[in-house]
Amino acid sequence: MPDASAFPIDHAYRTQRIALIALLVGALGIAFAPIFVRLSEVGPVATGFWRTALATPVLALWMAGESRQRGGHASRRPSSLADYGRLSLAGLFFAGDLAIWHSSIRYTSVANSTLLANFAPLFVAPAAWFLFKERITGRFVLGMLLALAGAVVLMGESFQLSADHLFGDALGLLTAAFYAGYILSVGRLRSEFSTATIMTWSGAITAAVLLPLGLADGETMLPASAAGWTVLAGLALFSHAGGQSLIAYALAHLPTSFSSVSLLLQPAAAAILAWMLLDEPLGPLQAAGAAVILAGILLARRGSPRRGTG
Repeated sequence: MPDASAFPIDHAYRTQRIALIALLVGALGIAFAPIFVRLSEVGPVATGFWRTALATPVLALWMAGESRQRGGHASRRPSSLADYGRLSLAGLFFAGDLAIWHSSIRYTSVANSTLLANFAPLFVAPAAWFLFKERITGRFVLGMLLALAGAVVLMGESFQLSADHLFGDALGLLTAAFYAGYILSVGRLRSEFSTATIMTWSGAITAAVLLPLGLADGETMLPASAAGWTVLAGLALFSHAGGQSLIAYALAHLPTSFSSVSLLLQPAAAAILAWMLLDEPLGPLQAAGAAVILAGILLARRGSPRRGTG
């Protein structure tokens, strides 16, 4: 007769496998975001505003549907100022991530800002260890460094260090710090609130912050054509409501440090998509960098503790 005590462990592994798939599919979803941003007819901050503003009503409907049928990993609804404050903090981190990243592009190259913005694992791993006592192994650190090295190789031909770009490069690193704060916030919130609740409230806060920033910057806020609205809708529904929500779901079941490393799949996928859709060159060096990123993610996974398995 099978040992019934093994069932919870088997269920935990199965849940984590599903979460890992969700995380990787979510990373692929947000890999389309740079394509949508490139095609957008409005300014960069305005694009970030519409990304969250158009997604929020859909996410709110999802949250409302959840409240009617509670069960499963049902989470409580926010009920205090502290709850709303923590949900808002995730939105503020995400707004800072988008606004600072878009600003960094003005002062440094796109390659520099994109690469440095993906250095979030350097902030997530020590913060997760210090704040949440998440176990960090030597194998995980090696995998993280390997994945980051793959990202450097991926962007290597375009990445340039220059005294003229120091301010923009610093903004790129600050972007990574804000995205790390977002990942850590969502990972912590997922122990109490559902994906729909977190995505709805954080998205609404992000939109509320980015709207005045875009207006103050004098950006074009409204697309000039139906195609422009289609691009914004794709960014909102596919990359944000789809990709970002899958990542938020996964953060309830996977260590935040490993999740941040896995999201390095996004620049690799973005480079491949830009090659396929925008005819941007993809040489052997970029392909090698993508392979190194995948190897680093695999090694980091092997070095990460599994949640719920003791």
